[in-house]
Amino acid sequence: MNSSLILIVIVVVVVVAVLALAVAQRRRTDALRTRFGPEYTRTVEQTGNRGRAEAELENRAQRVSELRIRTLDPDERSAFASSWRGVQARFVDDPLGAVEEADGLVIQVMEARGYPVSDFEQRAADISVHHAQVVDHYRVAHRIATTDWTGMPDTEQLRQAMVHYRALFSDLLDATADAPAEAPAMARDPAPNVAPDGTQAPVR
Repeated sequence: MNSSLILIVIVVVVVVAVLALAVAQRRRTDALRTRFGPEYTRTVEQTGNRGRAEAELENRAQRVSELRIRTLDPDERSAFASSWRGVQARFVDDPLGAVEEADGLVIQVMEARGYPVSDFEQRAADISVHHAQVVDHYRVAHRIATTDWTGMPDTEQLRQAMVHYRALFSDLLDATADAPAEAPAMARDPAPNVAPDGTQAPVR
């Protein structure tokens, strides 16, 4: 085999390897985009680098796969839904207290399902693996709930926090929600209902 032919073979091998790597990377990117949805875009923007963002998302998925996440049984879902109705009723007279209670109730549901709950950023990251379409609701609601209000709190913002909390709360109670799901609409209702089975009920 002369040197020219050897060179051609080497070039072909290199090109094939580069193409295979590009295809593998594309498949990886597509899979992560499909799984994490808007959370993929958010993480890329936050890290400023697609490779770092994808590594971060893969690390999240690996971490959560090692946790003992479980679905709630019907009695647990019913009890949590009843607690939500109590939080909702409180909103009329004490919007800020209701929002703070909703934040705590979401943490209780997460803990019951097996998620570590010590740090908010870690909670949001863990939730994004199976609930990527609603995790941003959680971030917005938590930000409102932990605002250091001076004077009268903004009731409309607190109302929206309840809507955001419902989106995640309802998804966490759903026995089939351990997979990407379409985000609920962000309606402007006062304090949304959750039915005893954990599904969203019309506001009356």
